[in-house]
Amino acid sequence: MEPARSGCPINAAVEAFGDSWSLLVLRDVMFGNRRYFRELLAGSEEGIASNILADRLRRLVAAGLLTRQDAGPGRRAAYSLTEASIHLVPVFAQLGQWGLRHRRTTRQLRVRAELLAAGGPELWHELMAELRAVHLGAPVPRRDGTSVLDRLAEAYAAAS
Repeated sequence: MEPARSGCPINAAVEAFGDSWSLLVLRDVMFGNRRYFRELLAGSEEGIASNILADRLRRLVAAGLLTRQDAGPGRRAAYSLTEASIHLVPVFAQLGQWGLRHRRTTRQLRVRAELLAAGGPELWHELMAELRAVHLGAPVPRRDGTSVLDRLAEAYAAAS
């Protein structure tokens, strides 16, 4: 990991994940459970190019926001969130709320942001615990009812 241009925390964060493609790749791993290069490429709503995706995946791994698990020769590598990227859930929720208020969006693509906004920090923490189970092998959190990840996926599917 290269040192930041300055000691400013905002600058350090922007240098780690501040370009739009990096944020969108993290979004797709986090909310779409896209863990493989081809899934990320094919599932990109914004149409990311393969060379840009490869570059952003390398950068996110180097920045400690994703890990890459090599499955061996001829097998697909899986990407996982790190604890640092899981801590971005509140940031994504806030970005989504800002986008809901200030930008045009489509029904299909706004439902997850609406669900996160309605659930607030309590839901965000539940989601973070679920992501730790999926990506870091933490114990599956106890819950009453449907998981946050399932609710997000169901809302997205219903709006499609």
